[in-house]
Amino acid sequence: MSAEVEFISPEATVQQAAEMMGELDVGALPVGSAEDMQGVVTDRDLLYRVVAAGRDPKTLRVREVMSAPALFCRAGDDIRVAMDLMAAQNVRRLAVQDAAGQVSGWVTLADISRHLLVDSDLVQNALRAVTEQPA
Repeated sequence: MSAEVEFISPEATVQQAAEMMGELDVGALPVGSAEDMQGVVTDRDLLYRVVAAGRDPKTLRVREVMSAPALFCRAGDDIRVAMDLMAAQNVRRLAVQDAAGQVSGWVTLADISRHLLVDSDLVQNALRAVTEQPA
């Protein structure tokens, strides 16, 4: 999970969102605030809803292209809860809410994949076998 979350205003332009994504090297930004996350704007939203549609990113607002409603899991949820929600909603990222209901981080498909690979005995044994073979 990434605990560093940078929010963008729903009134920001799509151009500003794209620039912010580039500066932060991220593929998505939560829209709103930690107390009131309204949605998510992703690189795919920008590609399909702006570029492919021939819309102007300098005048178009984030609220017009974001994916909503925002999807959440809780900080204490089992990883399977996040996986099931991501699969059911066909998303690659979930906001993580703390006990107070505020967004405290992101969990991504890549985070889950890393967790599963690191915790997998099969993967660990295969890596060990490959790395311990004589040259």
